[in-house]
Amino acid sequence: MPGNAPDRDCRRSEATIRLDTIETFAVANPPPRQGGRYFIFVRLTTTCGVTGVGEIYNATFGPDLCMAMAREVFGRHFAGADPHRIETLWRRTYGSGYSQRPDITVMGVLSGLEMACWDIVGKAADRPVYDLLGGKVHERLRSYTYLYPDAGDVYPDPSVPNVYNDPDIAAETALKVVDQGFTAVKFDPAGPYTIFDGHQPRLEDLDRSERFCKRIREAVGLRADLLFGTHGQFSVSGAKRLARRLEPYDPLWFEEPTTPENPADMAEVARSTAIPIATGERLCTKHEFARVLETGAASILQMNLGRVGGLLEAKKIAGMAETRQAHIAPHLYCGPVVAAANIQIATCSPNFLILESIGRFDGPYMSVVKTPIDWQDGYVVPPTRPGLGIELDDAFIAANPYTGDEPHLDMAREPVVP
Repeated sequence: MPGNAPDRDCRRSEATIRLDTIETFAVANPPPRQGGRYFIFVRLTTTCGVTGVGEIYNATFGPDLCMAMAREVFGRHFAGADPHRIETLWRRTYGSGYSQRPDITVMGVLSGLEMACWDIVGKAADRPVYDLLGGKVHERLRSYTYLYPDAGDVYPDPSVPNVYNDPDIAAETALKVVDQGFTAVKFDPAGPYTIFDGHQPRLEDLDRSERFCKRIREAVGLRADLLFGTHGQFSVSGAKRLARRLEPYDPLWFEEPTTPENPADMAEVARSTAIPIATGERLCTKHEFARVLETGAASILQMNLGRVGGLLEAKKIAGMAETRQAHIAPHLYCGPVVAAANIQIATCSPNFLILESIGRFDGPYMSVVKTPIDWQDGYVVPPTRPGLGIELDDAFIAANPYTGDEPHLDMAREPVVP
């Protein structure tokens, strides 16, 4: 296993640092599987022995194909290159094959490789990545968590009352996590989302959504913000109907109310409600986020660092958002390497709002890495370790390969019937 401390040749001249090898890993996420079925990691090693880790957030294909694509892109564009030349490496990949347009699969692979380059550059400089992207703005980062089941699998039997379908159970769980220190909780009770969206919400979905907000607000009072999640399942008029039900409870955001293809539709929803609109987990590159800002579709941008194009692209998006008084709230439904990258970009971005965490960044979710994420009383403390500040646990990875072929996430395949 190559070392991580740069030798004196690496420190003396960046010209001596060259990318040499790539390793790819598909790791099964142990129960309760918060963050998804599996994580896809890459590790790059330079000729002088510095390693960098990255993570691919790609839900389009199975993990074996995603890892093969990462090896292909590395061999074609990254092998032998100076990892400091991130802009050039990014452009080579983005424009390969006469494309030059946002492609969610290419950008997932590129995000993981770009992230690993930043990890190497930070280690070579002996600085955390945020110091190389403008420096620390925030001493601590406000975080939120989804409301997950207290015990057992994150995907419980939907026919049994649970935190996802029962507002009273959700309220009890919300109070517990607020007592742990969280000042914001996210939940998404608005019903099924399918490959045929957007649809009109059913009356039962409207009623359940309102009751979730009512019960959780009663339970936590003013101690926590409510973050209302959906998955782009509604038409414009359907999203407006739902927003009217939610407004009395003053959520901090209404997430992805319409499908992501047309930000002009989402902008119509944004103009109709006082609830801030948040979006971005399915978007990639500055170009797609520019259209969100230009149309006024959302004022909270939820880029995922394992999909959006990496750290530098996320920094550009954060800068664009500043010009429109918009905030960033990095999205996380994948592994702790993306979590580490999210922390780096949040730390150096003046318009950072809140960070998604997977619980308190403890328990089985963190088994895949050897380095902790410092979560204290609802806030993440940025690391001072060089690079991304995180290292993979090779022993755990070897013992827990993911052997399935499913996409990381999927949607229902039948239309919602009112």
